[in-house]
Amino acid sequence: MSSNVFLDQLDAHTLRDRLENEKLALIIPVGSLEQHGPHLPLGTDAMLSTKVAAGVAEKLGALVAPAFAYGYKSQQKSGGGNHLVGTTSLSAATVIAQTKDLVTSYLKQGFQQIIFLNGHYENYQFLYEGMDLALESFNKEQLGDRYTLLLSYWDYVGEETLAQVYPNGFPGWDIEHGGVLETALMLHLSPHSVDMSRAPGGPAAVLPKFDRLPVVAARTPQSGCLSAPDGATAEKGKLLYDDAVSAIAADLALELADAAVAV
Repeated sequence: MSSNVFLDQLDAHTLRDRLENEKLALIIPVGSLEQHGPHLPLGTDAMLSTKVAAGVAEKLGALVAPAFAYGYKSQQKSGGGNHLVGTTSLSAATVIAQTKDLVTSYLKQGFQQIIFLNGHYENYQFLYEGMDLALESFNKEQLGDRYTLLLSYWDYVGEETLAQVYPNGFPGWDIEHGGVLETALMLHLSPHSVDMSRAPGGPAAVLPKFDRLPVVAARTPQSGCLSAPDGATAEKGKLLYDDAVSAIAADLALELADAAVAV
């Protein structure tokens, strides 16, 4: 993975020259600091979104900004819950404000597109709100044909890949926290960060359809994972990574090619 896609590794003069001579897209990986069980690191979401963003950027000639290291509050049905040790979260107002400020700054610097690549489920609507508020601060002439995009990388994993990764049937994204997908990706992209000897077993969590606050902590499995990473391998991680990166890059390439089309 080439280091020249990372914005924070460029000097300011090189960036200025590129912005003056190119229509540059900037990908902002978004993650969280959230427990992912005993076998994966707290920074899993940001690590994975950064790796996927870098793979996409290499295909598109885009740059990758430093990742959001913190995210919105972990929810019990998708991340185990904000009550678990190690999970350190931001309020909705902070996520929105941070997003708004960065979009505003990057557009003013001259980036053509700002693309948020989300790796933490709970962030999505607050990223959307921050993007929308930022664009409201520009008039039509100031904005021109520039725009923002928002996506979550797992939405680009195809059915054929899912069938190979989950031969016994895909259980659904709602319980894929600390499970096969994240574990396999980490085994492929950052194997030294994974300790499979500590990977939890057992059935997937069974949680009610409603959200209750304060949460009933006992409803979250003691491991913090909502499903076991049984069968996760680096080979499956490569399948997932290659599929997601290729699909995202193909989708974005079409959109970026239409940058001059008025919406």
